Amino acid sequence: MKPAPNFSLPDQDGKIRTLADYSGKWLVLYFYPKDNTPGCTTEACNFRDERDAIADYGHAVVVGVSKDSVESHKKFREEHELNFSLLSDVDHKTMEDYGAWGPKTFMGKSYVGVSRNTYMINPEGQIVKTYEGVNPKKHAADIMKDLLSFQSAKN
Repeated sequence: MKPAPNFSLPDQDGKIRTLADYSGKWLVLYFYPKDNTPGCTTEACNFRDERDAIADYGHAVVVGVSKDSVESHKKFREEHELNFSLLSDVDHKTMEDYGAWGPKTFMGKSYVGVSRNTYMINPEGQIVKTYEGVNPKKHAADIMKDLLSFQSAKN
């Protein structure tokens, strides 16, 4: 386990959110490439659909992060009725701090961008699990399973 890097990012309403806002709670901090793209929409809608179960079983909060603007997040959240916060990291500093920004390849082209990574952060602010290159269709279910196992291990 290692301490989660602090962040200070605006959510879809422009309110600044920090790691300290989630102190004492499990935090599922997921990084994704772009609002309203097929994979990102699938992942967000799966988190939306499982958010209550994640909160009930794992006592966790889900938060998404991309480099899209606050305005883009607001539209994305409203259009898909997302029930969790989306944070805007336009300069990708937080993505870099977490290791979710780096070299990628798509259709034979190399570039630098965000990786579809998720970090499970315990109530003490430590990263207890890192998910890299996740499957957007199954990711929420994987998170729930792991949260349950962390809760069981704790009891």
